[in-house]
Amino acid sequence: MDAKTVEAMVSDAIDGATVTVDGSGANYDITVVSDIFADLRAVRRQQTVYATINEAIASGSIHAVNIRTFTPEEWEAQGA
Repeated sequence: MDAKTVEAMVSDAIDGATVTVDGSGANYDITVVSDIFADLRAVRRQQTVYATINEAIASGSIHAVNIRTFTPEEWEAQGA
């Protein structure tokens, strides 16, 4: 599995999201910016992203992830 594949998995599952993935092998840093996070608490945001890669985690293709989630407004406030 590579970062582009992980990025595609998340992007395909979360419509309209901006997704960036860094890492290689089985360890990835995933950043997702989407309006769908607007009314969700941090845990629910994480669960939403985990659900998109759960099969890869279960199969061992992905071992460790660091997920950061933002609404577009939060992302802009980060200065990104």
